[in-house]
Amino acid sequence: MLGPGVVGLAFIVVAIAVYVLSNPNRYGFYDHFVWQAQAWLDGSAAIRYPVSEGIRANDYYQDVLDLGDQALTARLGLPYQPGNALVPFPPLPAVLLLPFVAIWGLATSGALVAAVLGGINVGLCWRMLTRVTDRRGAAFMGTITYGFGTVAWYAAMLGTTWFQAHVLASTLLFLSITAALDAERREAIEGAGRAIAGRFPIRGIWAGLLLGLACLSRLTALFNAPFYAFVGPGRTWLRRSVAAGFGTLLPLLVLVAYNLATTGHVFHPAYDHIREIETKPAPELYHADWGTEDPRYILVNWPVMLLYGPVQAEPGAFNSPCTPTTDLLDQLWNADSPCPIRPDAMGMSIFLTTPAYLLILPALLFGWRRRIVVGASLAVLCTALAALAHFSQGWVQFGYRFSNDFAPFAMILVTLGIVEAGRWRIGRVVAPVLVVASVVINLWGVHWGVAQGW
Repeated sequence: MLGPGVVGLAFIVVAIAVYVLSNPNRYGFYDHFVWQAQAWLDGSAAIRYPVSEGIRANDYYQDVLDLGDQALTARLGLPYQPGNALVPFPPLPAVLLLPFVAIWGLATSGALVAAVLGGINVGLCWRMLTRVTDRRGAAFMGTITYGFGTVAWYAAMLGTTWFQAHVLASTLLFLSITAALDAERREAIEGAGRAIAGRFPIRGIWAGLLLGLACLSRLTALFNAPFYAFVGPGRTWLRRSVAAGFGTLLPLLVLVAYNLATTGHVFHPAYDHIREIETKPAPELYHADWGTEDPRYILVNWPVMLLYGPVQAEPGAFNSPCTPTTDLLDQLWNADSPCPIRPDAMGMSIFLTTPAYLLILPALLFGWRRRIVVGASLAVLCTALAALAHFSQGWVQFGYRFSNDFAPFAMILVTLGIVEAGRWRIGRVVAPVLVVASVVINLWGVHWGVAQGW
């Protein structure tokens, strides 16, 4: 039998190959973090903007704060700097790209880096799941589900700005979860030999630090924090929470310091500015009088995450209906079909794009007393609610890209659900069917994302 390290390496090699080859023509259409890294190397926090010529243009970027807008800068108390703009997103992906940009400059492909890192994430998922269960088959199926049966594949192969952030945050979440599991196991082994009840769980700080770093890529990662009250060293929920919370706080303080230094605000003011830009042309989608994060949006957005399906529309049209044909396979795969069936650009249900998420149900039903199940469930629930409360749901996209923010924790539940399903003959059939169906559907989604230039 191959050792877990060999299997993990094989997962990485295969996933990198699949992710890179899924989208060989990477255009770098949105590469905010390459621009940000170049700005730092040039000694500035602001990127050059708008740039319409040269090796890379950015004059079509919408998600920036234009410092050449005199009225806007005056309203926000920012310096008026024509020819410059601020990138609003947490900066860690740009930090990752610094060495590459130092060598290749603006020619750096952030999307290619995301594809490689996404492949590494599949190996990290396997590494994490071998701590979750000693059933190698279940861990293997769980890893297949994550790597090729969730929108992690779409995110990594596309690798534009927002997906770069998702991929890097997932890397750190896998490392954080594994650190918490390893620390808890090590504490249990040490506790068998001597009393450690009075010791502060130092190792829990490391797991929290990695969670905090994930927040420097995707702020929504913070809502996974309830997991660390239930899993990790410390023996009690309070001690676990304090240790992980202390570690998480350190990177968040760095982010606050960065925001203050670059904008004079604790929270980056570009977020509200982006909401104002997007709500004006689409009042039917957004509410101008609601906040960027508003609980009222949960009731508006939940169908995107749970109910939306594919659309049947004219080629190249956003949502114009067409006359169905009798060739179903042609409609499902051919973008030039008279009436193609493609993903809805607004999003699709997580249970339709990843039917294997249904395996969470047996994990909850039979494992609800286990701390790891409770912690992972709360992480998924809290993060999903935070995503739904956001004014925009992440379009254009295949599936529901915000699910990347809780996918590492959902994979814990899926894998435990596979273990539970394996106790029954029908479960041993249904679980692989759901995993295979997830892979096939995500292959379809990746195909359409590339075909439509999303």
